[in-house]
Amino acid sequence: MSDDDKKYRRGVGVMLLNKDGKVFVGRRIDNTDEAWQMPQGGIDKGEKPWATAKRELEEETGIPPHLVERIAECPEWLKYDLPPELQGKLWGGKWRGQLQDWYLARFTGDDSDVNIATNHPEFNDWKWIEPEQLPDLIVPFKRDLYRRLLKEFEEYL
Repeated sequence: MSDDDKKYRRGVGVMLLNKDGKVFVGRRIDNTDEAWQMPQGGIDKGEKPWATAKRELEEETGIPPHLVERIAECPEWLKYDLPPELQGKLWGGKWRGQLQDWYLARFTGDDSDVNIATNHPEFNDWKWIEPEQLPDLIVPFKRDLYRRLLKEFEEYL
C-alpha cells in the first residue's frame, strides 16, 4: 500500500446479481438526492475482505451469507475520492475517499429474503436494475468506479 493509499479508508463493495442477472441497489437513507448504490462498507481490524463483504451485505440488506455465492473478485483495489465538501464531514475528516475490494456475487434467495429495515438502516428503498443503469444512478463521484466494475465483471453480466 502506497503512502497515498493510506489516506483512503479500506473497504469492500458487492455487486449482487439476482437470478435474472439484475443488480441490487439501495437508495441511501442519509442523502436527499436520488442516491442509489450497491452495498459497501469498511473493513474492521483483522477482518478479511470477503468476510467483510458478507457482513456488510447482511447489515445493509438483511440477506444472510448462506444466500450469497461469490462469483468473481475485481483483480485490484478500486478507489474513489470524496468531493471536497464531504472530505471534512465523513469519517471524522480522516479519509480522502475509499480504497475497496469489489466482489461479484449471486443472490440465491427470493425478494422476501431482502429486509433493509436492519438495526442500523442505510437504505430507505431498494430495487433490481440492469447492470448498465448503474453509472446513471450513483452519485457522480463514484461513476468512474462503477463503470470500471462493469468492465471488470462484463463476462459474467
